[in-house]
Amino acid sequence: MSTATHHDSEYIEAPVNYLESSAEKPVTYLYEPPAGVAIRSGRTTKHWMKIRNGRLADELTLDRQGFAFARHETQVSNFYDPKEVTRVYYPEVERLLKQATGAVQVHVFDHNVRCRPMAKRGENGAREPVKFAHNDYTLKSGPQRVRDLLPGEADGLLIHRFAEINVWRPIRGPVEESPLAVCDATSMTLQDFVATDLKYRDRTGEVFSVLYNPNHRWFYFPQMERDEVLLLKCYDSAEDGRARFTAHTGVDDPTSPPDAAPRESIEVRTLIFFAA
Repeated sequence: MSTATHHDSEYIEAPVNYLESSAEKPVTYLYEPPAGVAIRSGRTTKHWMKIRNGRLADELTLDRQGFAFARHETQVSNFYDPKEVTRVYYPEVERLLKQATGAVQVHVFDHNVRCRPMAKRGENGAREPVKFAHNDYTLKSGPQRVRDLLPGEADGLLIHRFAEINVWRPIRGPVEESPLAVCDATSMTLQDFVATDLKYRDRTGEVFSVLYNPNHRWFYFPQMERDEVLLLKCYDSAEDGRARFTAHTGVDDPTSPPDAAPRESIEVRTLIFFAA
């Protein structure tokens, strides 16, 4: 893991959008909801948080903080070409995660590209950066994802430890706008997470939204380049004290120049399996 420094600011202060506590289970639609129904239920609340420069931190690891930073070269020439990403990048990610985690099997199953202007224009299948503190899986949906994606193998695979890790990287660098912030798992409690329905046209998934806690320790890696990645542990079946979830969100960096290029990024979702 690399901790090369691109600039020496110890932290920024930026707003993080949290879920406001409520007795009703929140719902988010990933398609146009029925008439009169909001895309996202539940209220959000904005809190200004200190977001530390991860490049200046002591070692940050998947099993302790829930995230890790690495340098990683890629042979992909066009991340907006889904066929090239599947053919070239998926195997690269598989090799990276086996080396980084010791997993015996890695299943890369999905990816998203993000760029705000492209999303608004409907180009390249891009989506906007998500600016809401969340985690991609819950205690329920983590194992269910294995059953959904690998039904013939799930019973055997779920006997042993498994995890779900996202690999996030800039498509172009340096990232100056909407950097990704990640929360140190050691600063969070399970009570900070709220199960939230994620509505697709053909199924309902479940993610965690995040409640505000003043103890949260947020990090980001300023000026990330195309040859740098963040590994985010979004679920771990182990219940031995290691990090199980990683809250994350795009943030508005107050130090971004007014003419900053829009963030372009790709995140790849994976299942990783261990021998024991």
